[in-house]
Amino acid sequence: MHSTALYLKVSASRLFKKHHLLSGVLATLLLTTAPVNVAQAISINTGTGGLDTEEQAAAISAVVVDTPNTNWKTGTYGHNRRGRDSESDSVLPYGEHLFTGGFRGVRADGLNPDYKIAPGDLITLRLWGAIEVERVLPVDAQGYIFIPSVGPVKVQGASQKSLNSRVKSSVQSIYPENVNVYTNLQGVQPVAVFVTGEVQNPGRYAGTPNDSVLYFLDQAGGIDAQLGSFRSIRVIRNKKTIKTADLYRFMKEGQLPTLQFHDGDTVVVGRRQAAVTVAGDVERELQYELTRKENTGKSLLQYARTKPGITHVLVRGVRNDGLLAKYYTLAAFETARLKNGDEVLFSADQQDETIVIQVEGSYYGPSRYAVPNDATLTQLLNNIQVPKALTDTSSISLRRLSVAARQKASLEESLRRLETTYLGAPSSTPDEASIRVKEAELISSFVKRAALIEPNGRMVVANDGSVADIRLQDGDVITIPEMSDSLLISGEVLVPQATVYHASNDVMDYIERSGGFTQHADRNNILVVRLNGEVRKAADVDLQAGDEILVLPAVPTKNLQLATSLTQIIYQLAIAAKVAIDL
Repeated sequence: MHSTALYLKVSASRLFKKHHLLSGVLATLLLTTAPVNVAQAISINTGTGGLDTEEQAAAISAVVVDTPNTNWKTGTYGHNRRGRDSESDSVLPYGEHLFTGGFRGVRADGLNPDYKIAPGDLITLRLWGAIEVERVLPVDAQGYIFIPSVGPVKVQGASQKSLNSRVKSSVQSIYPENVNVYTNLQGVQPVAVFVTGEVQNPGRYAGTPNDSVLYFLDQAGGIDAQLGSFRSIRVIRNKKTIKTADLYRFMKEGQLPTLQFHDGDTVVVGRRQAAVTVAGDVERELQYELTRKENTGKSLLQYARTKPGITHVLVRGVRNDGLLAKYYTLAAFETARLKNGDEVLFSADQQDETIVIQVEGSYYGPSRYAVPNDATLTQLLNNIQVPKALTDTSSISLRRLSVAARQKASLEESLRRLETTYLGAPSSTPDEASIRVKEAELISSFVKRAALIEPNGRMVVANDGSVADIRLQDGDVITIPEMSDSLLISGEVLVPQATVYHASNDVMDYIERSGGFTQHADRNNILVVRLNGEVRKAADVDLQAGDEILVLPAVPTKNLQLATSLTQIIYQLAIAAKVAIDL
């Protein structure tokens, strides 16, 4: 193991008042990691380490497990590479959520200042002074309104904000003095627009000239998620494309083409030409459409919703010379050319140089330490100060997430085998069938309760006064217990309790003080749990302060094979979670 620096901040004033845990090394010294031969074996166990609930460390969120971060999904290349059987399971295109009815519900009123007057619109006109007129005038097919005593006035193409000045200019050409003019656009002529191409429901839809492209697309049920293009939408008038729309720009920057629809315009949604699937460390797996100008990794990164900390990208696809599977750094990916059907998988593929360790129990200083990822247990302990007269430094233990996960998996496998072996066994006689029914009820109840037990991955790292110099992992919780003068009796005793430890008393003395065994107790299976997390048979150890006597329950069955299986699982629970679960 190479040397590394480990800095731990501890108040200078404490250095002269407190004692170090394993050696006298100051907490602010530079640690040097060196190879260490660990003579003793490291056993695995769980438990509280003799700590009260309030002394136990809280769980650290988002810790790094000791498995590789990269988890590339497997599959073949092509449209069915994920093995999905139905359209409902396929990856949706980016932007598909736009068309859920949000744009079709509200129509524009056409009364914005830039609206261009068109035939069929209604204009309210009021003249007073030298001439009195109050009428609602329609714009005729030639784009005029007819004002009595004034004549026709051309208004088609004028914006709403310039309408009043245009009408006033025409009126004053006839009545130059003492005439006041007021105009108001009362309503606009509805338009009917064709929507076709790759949409859900092609057809002819009504709206107003100022409605957006999204309004008419939503009226048509939205773009076809499997075939339609979100980036190639055209508005055609008189056989000419007058506007194009790219909805990716709208979703990213709010850009949408502005136009005033005419009756008979056509909105055409093109067919999607190329798309890539984005997966891995992303917020959602989506398909992203490529264009001829935007077909690089840099273009994709504008839209892809990746998680923080992305470092690498895997691109899988098909090229002219065969299959492609290329691994890029994030910087190199920006220049990579993407093709239709590619699968792009993002990954935070690097290990952090520091890990976070928690400390609980009897100690001075912070409860969390950021240390190098190759720091060892004794290195950290050498830099933690403890109240020397109050701390049991020979009973240190460690809780590890990966150990807890393995214990949980082992327990679940044992329970699965128990159910498989006994719940499906046949019966040859009615009496045997009756016994099977009772055993099945027993097993089902036991399995249901046992499955709720959560091991916490305690490792026994202290033995015979020395501590194994194991490498720490992110999320480890080091338990430094206080010296104890008490002893706990639990499990199948009438009065579980804590009592003062007396060296002259043995296991049976403490059990009798707790009221003796319950009727469900297995008198031959009594465990002793040490402060360091070690679990031993009561007959094999001498009691000491801080121990817990755990009386296991007896198995209420005469089926020797079933009794053996249940007893093994009960032992497994006692070791993994320090729980004596009865049947």
